[in-house]
Amino acid sequence: MDLSAAFELRPDLVAWRRHLHAHPELAYQEHATAAFVRERLEQLGLRPSPPLAGGTGLTCLIAGDTDGPTVALRADMDALPIQEATGADYASTVPGVAHLCGHDAHTTMLLGAAALLARRRPEHGHVKLLFQPAEEGGAGAARMIEDGALEDPTVSAVFGLHVDPNQPVGALSVTPGPATAASDGLDIEIIGEGGHAARPHQAIDAIAVAAQVIVAIQQLVSRHTDPLQPLVITLGRIEGGFARNVIAPSVHLQGTARSFDPALRDRLPALLDRTVAGVTQAFGARHELTYRTGYPSLRNDAALIPTLADVVGELLGEGRLATGGPSLGGEDFAFYAQRVPGLMARLGVRNEALGLVHPLHHPRFDLDEGALPLGAAVLAGFARRYLATP
Repeated sequence: MDLSAAFELRPDLVAWRRHLHAHPELAYQEHATAAFVRERLEQLGLRPSPPLAGGTGLTCLIAGDTDGPTVALRADMDALPIQEATGADYASTVPGVAHLCGHDAHTTMLLGAAALLARRRPEHGHVKLLFQPAEEGGAGAARMIEDGALEDPTVSAVFGLHVDPNQPVGALSVTPGPATAASDGLDIEIIGEGGHAARPHQAIDAIAVAAQVIVAIQQLVSRHTDPLQPLVITLGRIEGGFARNVIAPSVHLQGTARSFDPALRDRLPALLDRTVAGVTQAFGARHELTYRTGYPSLRNDAALIPTLADVVGELLGEGRLATGGPSLGGEDFAFYAQRVPGLMARLGVRNEALGLVHPLHHPRFDLDEGALPLGAAVLAGFARRYLATP
């Protein structure tokens, strides 16, 4: 397997990751990141595709010695609109933008896998590398698919890793079946009638109505849906009003809905509309609801797990791959897994001794770079084992 070769790459992997970490780019702005990836691939003697997915995505085919199936390996490249607070020497140089979800590590590990596979190409079949933009809300995977990333040659299966600060370095986990939730967005406009704070009877207080709407939506979750079907509705933003002595004429609420069950997801817009309408009408107000369907639920193909288990057992030893539970987080890898058998595993990057314990999307999130060669070896090993399996 490729573990010793991956550890030989460690200095390069650390350097690549720190360069990407220091120069983060938001969704569909990953031009410098894509150029960096393209240059590394060309140095390996590979031929990356023309730009895809709005100009910042790319693929790269590593052809085997003989024809056969094609397995895809995926990494996302975009950063988050958050100010980093790690204080690291390689911290983000871009104000308000940082790699706080580990996509710099994902890109680095896939480059490492590319180096391992280019050095020793598969005997049978092909490996397609997917470097995609805009996982953080931009549905970059869907754009990659639209631009033919799973075609020419046709991809038979897709595999990816996501860093996990809840597991120590050297540990991996995978969730059979539903692994991440469908992630949708909702906007609610509460429309009342403004007035003077001293004369509330002459107005319809949109803020007071909005408070009742927020409570009612939580009652929708607890009393109108099956408690055995996970559902979270979080209202993360509320905006309204002008001054302390003015009754607000309108309030805008923004939130997200997370679910696993497709039937429940289909019912949510009508349930929300009915709930909000009942509250607003009771107070003489009205509302407008916009429900935006986002990422689907990621459903891992359990038939691919034995391949991963064999690879992890051979590379890292028995007992290093655990069965994990589902997450209500969203992941656009789900778009690939809707089209072809897909599997995403979580790779431990936690190191308590170094203080690397903060969760994803935290301003102080960082990771143990000792995980980088492990991830590169697992990605390359999965591709080899899949292609070698009848």
